[in-house]
Amino acid sequence: MPPTPRHEAPPRREAEPGRERSGARPAARPVVLVTGASSGIGEAVSDRFAADGRCRLLLGGRDEARLAAVARRTGGGALRSDLGERAGVERLAAEALEREGRVDVLVAAAGIGWAGPFTHMPGDAVDRLISLNLTSVIHLVRLLLPGMVERNRGRVVMIGSMAGRVGVGNEAVYAATKGGMLAFADSLRYELAGTRVGVTVVLPGAVETPFFSRRGVPYHRDHPRPVSPERVAEVVWRAAVRGRDDVFVPSWLGMPARLHGAVPGFFRAMAKRFG
Repeated sequence: MPPTPRHEAPPRREAEPGRERSGARPAARPVVLVTGASSGIGEAVSDRFAADGRCRLLLGGRDEARLAAVARRTGGGALRSDLGERAGVERLAAEALEREGRVDVLVAAAGIGWAGPFTHMPGDAVDRLISLNLTSVIHLVRLLLPGMVERNRGRVVMIGSMAGRVGVGNEAVYAATKGGMLAFADSLRYELAGTRVGVTVVLPGAVETPFFSRRGVPYHRDHPRPVSPERVAEVVWRAAVRGRDDVFVPSWLGMPARLHGAVPGFFRAMAKRFG
């Protein structure tokens, strides 16, 4: 008797963004809203989701000309927005829901930096940093999360920073905003337990974007070398598809983060010595 032929299993296809693997397939392509889409990580994330081709893109950003260029390239809908004030956040959420009816995946990539001694930091810069990096994210999630919970499907992806896990000298307020983002995300996970709505924080180190020039101090360290925004965007996309929680870019940054958590005094001593 001839042997029974073996059949190769079909290649596994990634789940759609915003849909957990175990759930039923949604009737329509998921709607993905990316903030900060006119430059840097947000622009690269928009390109990556567009390349996937299985979602409808909405792009939020301040630079109208650059945002329009990204929208033409990706086929996304441009929603000009300034998230520095709550009215701008509320307007973006309303326009997104009016345009598509829902948001299944939110990628909160808008953010700014400021570098220098905290004792020299102007009060307006403190307010602007906290407002854009943290408060706007909280308000945008507040406006879009109820719909995800009602549909029992969705994912919130926040672009954090390694600075939010270990602290960074001369970036005290920036680090505080990213640390607050981590606490916010963890708290949401407790509240969303038992649902098919997830929360991801992507924690990059230095990234090759205009971020450093805009904060007023260029990146001058030899190590670690900055990663490309495209590399971060790939991690964002995979995390959204696979339902990951906290993800480091590059992945080895998870090791110093765990070291800081286990022996913070030793970590600080090494950071002071090696910069």
